[in-house]
Amino acid sequence: MNDLAALLPLVAILALFWFMVIRPQQRRQKEVVALQNSIQVGQRVMMSSGVFGTVVSLTEDRARLEIAPGTQIEIARAAIAKVDEPVGQTGVDERGDA
Repeated sequence: MNDLAALLPLVAILALFWFMVIRPQQRRQKEVVALQNSIQVGQRVMMSSGVFGTVVSLTEDRARLEIAPGTQIEIARAAIAKVDEPVGQTGVDERGDA
């Protein structure tokens, strides 16, 4: 019975580690994979390196981004960290005080 009681704090520490570290990391990873699978042509995205570009074409594991007018690069789809601008937004200031 003493041996079992001695293992209880270790089990509690492992459970706490699981809920505080591993579980949130798995959730974030699932969100990133869902984001990368939902990318569409025409979206403005940011790569994990901080480079912004507009998606020109997509394949299963690669994407072609236009980072400047006439300048396209091919990247691994996994390098896309976030969507900067959803499809359909123009980025034009609609206030009219140009």
